[in-house]
Amino acid sequence: MRRDVFQAIADPTRRAIILLIASQAMTPNAIAEHFNTTRQAVSKHLRILAECQLVTQEQSGREIFYQLNGDKMKEIDKWLDQFRKIWESRFNELDKILLTLKNDKK
Repeated sequence: MRRDVFQAIADPTRRAIILLIASQAMTPNAIAEHFNTTRQAVSKHLRILAECQLVTQEQSGREIFYQLNGDKMKEIDKWLDQFRKIWESRFNELDKILLTLKNDKK
């Protein structure tokens, strides 16, 4: 089954994993240390993130390091940008209303 990035980030544990590896690549064991769950559960989350291409794997000796795929994160940001524009527009309108109310009180 092919998952998309939004299915991947729907889970709070996977979002936490993304935050962990955003600044540096980590091994599954290092990631698992941050959670009160089994190593196998963390591996399942990593597999889902890898299927969605949110994380990439890099072999270094006997260790596998997971790192964030910034290009795939841009897909999420692009989708969120449409809402950002709506919110900014609404906040700008609110600013205008508040400024008008403030000027009317003077």
